[in-house]
Amino acid sequence: YHGSLNARAQFREALSVEQVLAAPMIAEPLTRPMCSPIGDGAAAVVLVSEAKARQLGIQRRVRVVSSVLRSGWDHRYGEDGAGELCAREVYEESGVGAEDVSVVELHDASAPAEIMAYEDLGFCARGEGGPFIAERRSYIGGTVAVNVDGGLKAKGHPIAATGVSMTYEIARQLRGECGPRQVPGAGVGLTHNVGGIGQYAFVQVLTRET
Repeated sequence: YHGSLNARAQFREALSVEQVLAAPMIAEPLTRPMCSPIGDGAAAVVLVSEAKARQLGIQRRVRVVSSVLRSGWDHRYGEDGAGELCAREVYEESGVGAEDVSVVELHDASAPAEIMAYEDLGFCARGEGGPFIAERRSYIGGTVAVNVDGGLKAKGHPIAATGVSMTYEIARQLRGECGPRQVPGAGVGLTHNVGGIGQYAFVQVLTRET
């Protein structure tokens, strides 16, 4: 649904559950719309000090409050992995909790990965990711707006540019520049990126400067 609001998304059709389930199978039980498409793309951010931002006269400033990167490791089922550890550390360092986050860009290379990320990031308890999205708590106007650019499944997954494009999207949300998919009053944003099967995880918190 969110991808249908993004003029830059690869896929802009809002699909029903029935259409998703009836689509060609990619890797059972995942059908084509449940998997992100590979795409070409580029993204960039420019980081400056607070003093430089003031010198340049930038009015709608966004601050990177905390960034945590962790390599993955083999761990037993049920134990925290790199994603959970990054989330815990970024919340502690930033002084922001999951309940404070307005908008999130998370790594949804497949539909189950998105549901698992809800739980890893603390937006719901373990095992409650399914009801979280079924109750539309991840939609604009819900508990926390997730992937309001359509995420990787609609926007596309340009691999190397993916993580930076998440930061770009959150910065635009915090500046109020996203038109029909703008999250009202967005003040705290979070990005979540992972690679491989738990090989690494990266989580960062950004805030709107007042």
